[in-house]
Amino acid sequence: MADHVSWRAGGPAARAFFPADLADLANFLSAVRHDEPLLLVGLGSNLLVRDGGFDGTAIFTHGALNTLRREPDGSFFAEAGVASPKLARFAGKQGCAEAEFLAGIPGTVGGALAMNAGCHGGETWRYVERVLMLNRRGEQIIRGPEEFAVGYRHAGLKSSTDEIFAGAWFRFPPGDADAARDRMKALLERRVATQPLALPNAGSVFRNPPADHAARLIEAAGLKGTQIDGAQVSEKHANFIVNPDGKATASAIEMLIGRVRAEVAEKFGISLVREVRIVGDVDRQSRQEREGA
Repeated sequence: MADHVSWRAGGPAARAFFPADLADLANFLSAVRHDEPLLLVGLGSNLLVRDGGFDGTAIFTHGALNTLRREPDGSFFAEAGVASPKLARFAGKQGCAEAEFLAGIPGTVGGALAMNAGCHGGETWRYVERVLMLNRRGEQIIRGPEEFAVGYRHAGLKSSTDEIFAGAWFRFPPGDADAARDRMKALLERRVATQPLALPNAGSVFRNPPADHAARLIEAAGLKGTQIDGAQVSEKHANFIVNPDGKATASAIEMLIGRVRAEVAEKFGISLVREVRIVGDVDRQSRQEREGA
């Protein structure tokens, strides 16, 4: 999985599925064993797979679930594998406003829906009209936003189900195409200036606590530049952990996350909540022991 996540670290998935399109994914879900663990992977920009790997099937949506269109009613439909910046550019060119923030989200629409991704004052679910879901029987279900519990960096169905995000319809207010392009350019220039985009990273590691910023707390704790076995708290943005030489293991990254969280809690009494998703076994031996038990 190191080849498929932006941190360039992590263990293997036991199985992988690269769907051709939405129908192919639906057929796969209807045929796969019902208790098979599934891991949905878009651009891998918010994901770490532990060194022991993921004992299930990784489903890769980017490049497959890539339908993007404007509907006759003016809304935009994007499948889960569409890159968020692509949706931002498409909506901007169509003369819509407020989609520009999506250009600053380095993931797919599916990931943006799952975590209510946001930046620069915008949040994904503010613009969602309807959502296309797939269940483990391969059935497509259209749901409204009222059926989801949506919060800061999180969104999920209120009822417990086995459904996954397959796409969504978005509506943005009317605007000016040139103004949208200029705003996206300014936002991206700001990202380049303030974030370590040239190094392997997974974006913001922690959610911002109420009325504060995780980066400020981490920097105030004196943790900028702190390293563990190749993993490093970015010197450019303290809420980023980077893998400068591509040699850090998933374990090293996770240990550094834990150290940052522990020191911020000790010095400021604030428990940072992790934004990045971590899955899998710590090492291969633990998996083998579990399977042998």
